[in-house]
Amino acid sequence: MGEIDDAIERADQEGFTRQPPKTLQARINFLMKQLKTTKAVAAELGVSQRSVERYRKGERKHPPKAIAERIDAAVRQRWQPQVRRRRRKQAATTRGITVETRARFGYTAPIGTTDDGRFRRLTVHLPPTYAQRLFDARDTGAGDQQMRQIIAEGFKEIYFRDGGARALGLSDVTLNDIDYLDLDY
Repeated sequence: MGEIDDAIERADQEGFTRQPPKTLQARINFLMKQLKTTKAVAAELGVSQRSVERYRKGERKHPPKAIAERIDAAVRQRWQPQVRRRRRKQAATTRGITVETRARFGYTAPIGTTDDGRFRRLTVHLPPTYAQRLFDARDTGAGDQQMRQIIAEGFKEIYFRDGGARALGLSDVTLNDIDYLDLDY
């Protein structure tokens, strides 16, 4: 996963209205409800069916760290899908998406102006069209670079050009060397 994929995942998890199950047994039972069989759960987690049965019965309460992380990821991926869909739909149709980042922005500008890239810390609210483009790109398996470009285009239009009020000669904005990136919708 790339930086933007991770940011979308964090934003999804921040929107949970209820927290996922905490105990190992409850998490395994939740996965059983979702996937129906111990065989399917075992395949998802990369463990044996017998291990899943032990976790489910409470015979084994402390799996190795790598397996515990896979269990956590599998539960969070399936937790509250309706809430996720509703929040994404609202972001893509009415609310938009807020991007907070510290990164190096480079751009192409007319002769006589500076086009030196530099680190900036920006928090910019992008309109719903950019949120929709970002979600569509992620759903179709776009790479991190393509998603960066969508965000950079939004920054160019909203922040650098201020919706057409300034920097009209600015043609390309690139988002490089991301120190951190966080999304909220």
